[in-house]
Amino acid sequence: MTVTLYKWTLDRYHAAIEAGVFEDQAVELLRGDIVVMAPEREPHACYSSEGAEYFRSLLGDRAAIRETKPITLPDDSEPVPDIAIVQPPLRRYLSHHPAPDEIFWLVEYAQTSLTKDLGLKKDVYAEAGIREYWVSDLKNARLTVFRNLSNGTYQTELTLTEGTLAPLAFPDITITVERLFS
Repeated sequence: MTVTLYKWTLDRYHAAIEAGVFEDQAVELLRGDIVVMAPEREPHACYSSEGAEYFRSLLGDRAAIRETKPITLPDDSEPVPDIAIVQPPLRRYLSHHPAPDEIFWLVEYAQTSLTKDLGLKKDVYAEAGIREYWVSDLKNARLTVFRNLSNGTYQTELTLTEGTLAPLAFPDITITVERLFS
């Protein structure tokens, strides 16, 4: 017996959202598959909100910060990163979600989703051309940074538990690693 999976397009996914099909369930679209998002526990909600506030304080009006909002990527993907640092102003996204060329970098906070964030989501983001992607591992208090895209793959992976870091898009900004998970 052959198993055939139904692949969603962005248009069909958006039509289903408009029809209220997913209103009782948090989902995201990854490579045409609808993926149920894990419920957000208190530490995840707290640290991702604090992280977004920290980025806002450092970046001011140089970037807009979107928290737990969709981004639209090629290959029928519309993930919902915890934090997307995007081109301002936020009103530019009234008619579309940010696309790769409007995204400076993405941050995921992982409490129960570490495997997905370091695997499938990393690959989807790299293939879409997202220049930089960070995963804040809340259980192990470490930040994994993916950078230096080449042929749809991140060439550099840094794992940090302390110190400072400057995002590629804003090399003059200094981010204290510990502030993202402590």
